[in-house]
Amino acid sequence: MLIRLHKRLLLILLCIIAVTTVLLVGVSFRKSGLKNAGARELLLEKRVEEMEKENMILKKQLSLSQSQVKQMSMKRSIQLEFQSNSTKDRLTIADCPNAEPSVPKCEVIHISIVCAGYNASREVVILIKSILFYRKNPLHFHFISDEKAKLVLGHLLKTWDVPGLPVSFFVYLQSDVDWIPNRHYSGLYGLMKLVLTKVLPSSLEKTIVLDTDITFATDIAELWQLFLKMGKKEAIGLVENQSDWYLGTLWKRHKPWPAKGRGFNTGVMLFDLRKLRDLNWMQMWRLTAEKELMNLLATSLADQDIINALIKQHDYLVHPLPCAWNVQLSDNTRSELCYTEVNDLKAVHWNSPYKLKVKNKHVEFFRNLYLTFLEYDGNLLRRELFGCEAGKANSTFQQELQLNNLDEEDACYDFRRERVLMHRTHLYYLDYDYTPVKKPNDVTLVAQLSIDRLQMLESICKHWEGPISLALYISDGEAQQCLEYALNSEVLTSRKNVGYHIVYKDGQFYPVNYLRNVALQQVQTEYVFLSDVDFLPMHGLYGNLRKQVVNQDMANTKKALVVPAFETLRYRLNFPKSKTEVIRQLDMGTLFTFRYHVWQKGHAPTNFAKWRTATTPYTIQWEPDFEPYIVVKKDCPRYDTRFIGFGWNKVSQIMEVDAQGYEFIVLPNAFIIHMPHTPSFDIAKYRSSETYRTCLQTLKEEFQRDLSKKYGFAALKYMAVGNR
Repeated sequence: MLIRLHKRLLLILLCIIAVTTVLLVGVSFRKSGLKNAGARELLLEKRVEEMEKENMILKKQLSLSQSQVKQMSMKRSIQLEFQSNSTKDRLTIADCPNAEPSVPKCEVIHISIVCAGYNASREVVILIKSILFYRKNPLHFHFISDEKAKLVLGHLLKTWDVPGLPVSFFVYLQSDVDWIPNRHYSGLYGLMKLVLTKVLPSSLEKTIVLDTDITFATDIAELWQLFLKMGKKEAIGLVENQSDWYLGTLWKRHKPWPAKGRGFNTGVMLFDLRKLRDLNWMQMWRLTAEKELMNLLATSLADQDIINALIKQHDYLVHPLPCAWNVQLSDNTRSELCYTEVNDLKAVHWNSPYKLKVKNKHVEFFRNLYLTFLEYDGNLLRRELFGCEAGKANSTFQQELQLNNLDEEDACYDFRRERVLMHRTHLYYLDYDYTPVKKPNDVTLVAQLSIDRLQMLESICKHWEGPISLALYISDGEAQQCLEYALNSEVLTSRKNVGYHIVYKDGQFYPVNYLRNVALQQVQTEYVFLSDVDFLPMHGLYGNLRKQVVNQDMANTKKALVVPAFETLRYRLNFPKSKTEVIRQLDMGTLFTFRYHVWQKGHAPTNFAKWRTATTPYTIQWEPDFEPYIVVKKDCPRYDTRFIGFGWNKVSQIMEVDAQGYEFIVLPNAFIIHMPHTPSFDIAKYRSSETYRTCLQTLKEEFQRDLSKKYGFAALKYMAVGNR
């Protein structure tokens, strides 16, 4: 009753104010234009005074009614809160029609994304970051993917280790959609959203379905709660299409698939899986597609065409969503009508092939939003959801145990703590396409680098035509720089056999051996050339090594082929084309044996004097501190990750290679040359910090003890070396 009275009084007040204004204008007009209307003016002025008094009385009544309404609302809120606390049930729309439904704190929100290929796996990370940035609930990602995306995203999310974020993958065979002709660039995977009711677990009742090019600007729980507003028959929540595509007016003879009005965009959808299964969704869309394909021959917008044609026949299925949940940034759109303030934005859809170059007057704002999440440090999103059992990280408990076992008073605590870190790792950051099926003697160059060595990649690719596996230690922002560098390089874009594996920065030290293991683990050939990015291989080394793999019968023996290493102090070098030229430049002082002036022990066993005259491969013996660059089987010993930064990282791996009984063979017609560069930050720390050097020695001794335990009698010589 009070609410109705409030509305009536407000209406009366507005009417009286309007009449008063008209009368006042009339009075003013008559005062200036009618000299003989004095009596009438006095009468009107008196009437205006009376009306103003009535207005004051009405305003007072209105304020009283508003106060009463607030009191009643507060009482009702307290009652509801008391009921909620006593029954432990959350409010529904029926309890409070004007209130937005809320999502319980620990309710899991299910999100489904179709993602296939290396490039899509990179782009979807921006979507994931934007969701994680705002979220307060546990999430469950369901990826419908190919094997490539499963490998990349599975490893990324495992090493990301975000609390409250389980992930499921469904590698589907496409047999339900491969009969549909599709002109969309996404291919068959553009149709995979049609089969979600079949692919996803039958126990899953509802899910949010997203394209990979979505960026959220609010908590996704707000979208999840819109399921509660859907009617009994409404099974799909969609935003109206903001382009003119389905109106058929874009060009002459444009004949789109049938749609209701402007149609709906399927970049953001609410899928009530239970309702759709009850309706036999798979049969519904299939019958629709078969019918329309008789005239239209193929889809242009993949699943969106078929879903719109189905909705036109069964419009009861759709629940229209506010367009702020799918602000579609593409040419010829009405997206600017979806928002008046920044706070109105919910989700931005980059459904234009030009991405940040779309026609929108606020494109700079959207560009900044996109770049913010592109460069945002993903390590900051590892936030635990307190109070939720599903809100803990998968490995948090194990990491806590490992950290608790460390002595914080230990001078080497920082070094030991680095081994506990889980480095977020994104495999195949750029497109990769190489299958060495017909090359059983194939060799992959393995290396690691930071952003300051990026310029070396073009030179390496010019010298080595074979496959390359690289681990890059960079930040999220630097990853974008790396991407732009690679895409703008003719040399790098022409190579699809280079695997770029991003390890995101975390911790105080450069995890050199972790990086090497990441690159080594992704090798697809039988043999590897373990190198460093600041070395240029001789021209033709790739073919040379493949021949030597066969000549040395490496498939049936345990051999490590040593590639002699040299260095130059000149930034511009007339790179030698043959062994003869190498010897000539050694004699001239243009080249030197690698690190001869600072660390002779590292490569002395190579026996460079013998190499100068050798014409056939020769055997050498392991010696302390030996760290050559070798060709070996890909199942060789991995690098020990206790060694970080500078010092003993390669030495330890070569020691274990020797412990496993490998024979070291020096190649007489092969070489690599180290190019000059500025010293790394870790070398500077090693040289300036006594603690750094002391801890390195401690880790070295611990490694030697562990090696002797692992290999027994064969490793006693390493202990003797450590005691010298």
